[in-house]
Amino acid sequence: MITISVTSILHQAYAESICQMIEEAAQARGTGIAKRDPNYIRQKIVEGKAVIALQEENIVGFCYIETWENQKYVANSGLIVHPDFRKTGLAKSIKRATLELSKNKYPQAKLFGITTSLAVMKINSDLGYKPVTFSEITQDDAFWKGCQSCKNYDILMRNERKLCLCTGMMYDLSTYQNPKEEQKEQKNQRWTNFNRFLRLRSIRLQRKLKDFPIFKHVIYNENNK
Repeated sequence: MITISVTSILHQAYAESICQMIEEAAQARGTGIAKRDPNYIRQKIVEGKAVIALQEENIVGFCYIETWENQKYVANSGLIVHPDFRKTGLAKSIKRATLELSKNKYPQAKLFGITTSLAVMKINSDLGYKPVTFSEITQDDAFWKGCQSCKNYDILMRNERKLCLCTGMMYDLSTYQNPKEEQKEQKNQRWTNFNRFLRLRSIRLQRKLKDFPIFKHVIYNENNK
């Protein structure tokens, strides 16, 4: 049986394992933000700004909350699920629990995320996130500094933090409604609309990076898998 709960001081011993899971997942994907500081994760755990999934005493999933610009913006970061529990719906359950925790703590904030993962985009879309440009999310330098360990950081900086391989998504917590109450048909339509957005964004990105043939090749391969 898996239990999903808000973290407390009792969970701080899992910090090292969580960081290892996040790094291994990033290496397997070949992209994304690879490293997290165990002390930073431990702080989030103790402050109750994270959600943890346990099977008995074993860590199987995790996600935590960050805030930017005096709590105007909130991000649910470091979402990770143990490989044995992927494609089981656990990631979505953790994400939903973290969204609800964010709403409880910061009811007027704008919840956002950036990702290259189509699976995460699907979860976000199902939960009610909408695609946004980078100009609509936090401009806090501390947030963007966290992208430095990503191999695509050069693309981000060449485009003055306005465009990268990641997609930005946002949920206005002031308009929050319990995702469980939404109809399946509405979710499917939202995902259809989001896929249309991704196709248009891909065309725009390829045009933007026309001077960087290596990156064009990467984008083309990703779109034709």
